[in-house]
Amino acid sequence: MMIAEDLLLLVHDDETGKPVGLISHLEYAMAGALLVDLVLRERVDVTTTEQGKTGRIVVIDDTPTGVDLLDTALRRLDRLAGRKPKDVLLPLTKGGLVKRVLGGLADRGILRRENDRVLGIFPLTRWPAEDSRHEEELKARLRRVLVDGEQPDERTAALIGLMANTVHAKHVVGRDDARVAQRRAREIAKGDWASDALRKATAEIVVAAAIVPAMVGAALS
Repeated sequence: MMIAEDLLLLVHDDETGKPVGLISHLEYAMAGALLVDLVLRERVDVTTTEQGKTGRIVVIDDTPTGVDLLDTALRRLDRLAGRKPKDVLLPLTKGGLVKRVLGGLADRGILRRENDRVLGIFPLTRWPAEDSRHEEELKARLRRVLVDGEQPDERTAALIGLMANTVHAKHVVGRDDARVAQRRAREIAKGDWASDALRKATAEIVVAAAIVPAMVGAALS
């Protein structure tokens, strides 16, 4: 599973199939998740001061991952190398990123595609759970980290960073433990959950995924 897929499962309510997160941030969080996955797979990095200009996207290995969405993103990043994370997120959303990931989850029997109409006129697609086993395991792992204090692995820590701007902790661990989970998420963001280089690269991407929607909104207003 890609981090982007886990993020979408957490954002959508299992019963209604409707999003429970911040829709305005979702496309950019998803693009950020693709970037993070490529960083974790050692295909992409974010430069440091030792590499010249700091905070720039660089492709360090263009070998295909075997995952179509990641390989499409990798090819796009080849043309965008040298830009800051915030400047590559919008191009990575092209082609209906969220719908493609949702469709892939439905094709694999994890979600169910339900077509409907609002007021009998406007088309609407809902994505309720069809097979929730993976999501249940994911939420259990997040609870162990966010509530019980277990040390996260690199992938889980990166997902927690992206969650902060898309879905509230109460939808993951329940309302009673939401405050504890939010506090723990902030600790993880500042903590030593990965090598310094990986943590800094992921932090750059997570911050970009949070600020770009606000920048786009300001430009359109």
